[in-house]
Amino acid sequence: MKRYRECLRKGKGKTACPTKRKAQQCGAWARDLEGTAREGGSQREVQRTFKMLKEVWLDTGIERMDTHKGVMIKVLLDSGVMGIFMDKKTTAKHGFRLQKLERPVRVKNVDGTYNSGGAITHQIEVNVYYKSHVKRMRINVCDLGRTEVILGMPWLVAHNPEIN
Repeated sequence: MKRYRECLRKGKGKTACPTKRKAQQCGAWARDLEGTAREGGSQREVQRTFKMLKEVWLDTGIERMDTHKGVMIKVLLDSGVMGIFMDKKTTAKHGFRLQKLERPVRVKNVDGTYNSGGAITHQIEVNVYYKSHVKRMRINVCDLGRTEVILGMPWLVAHNPEIN
């Protein structure tokens, strides 16, 4: 069997990616069809399992503990993150009171590199509201780039929310 990669962008079959780039460069998912045939699976079955996952964003209320003033923030829900994080710029913008950690915590990004903003040195204590769920939480403050807040596994385990 010939080895080839298939671009899944816009339903193109064996043809080259419409952007004329490698799949890793254009963001389209690609797969090795020879491996599919070896494992006895059909192309259709594999295509179903390789659909691009969408990011899950939630409108969440976050309440400061000192003034009880709340703000609505669009947060990223990520089950691959083992913590809860807020961006440094967001804490400054909304005036959250920072609490210094005893020891700094080094942070690795998804790609395995250390965070350019350095170690986590502060956290904030807030109430997090989503639908009927309310939880008092400590959120680590670090550099998240364009994302304001990331809710990871600790939040998911505590709430197990229904998400469409």
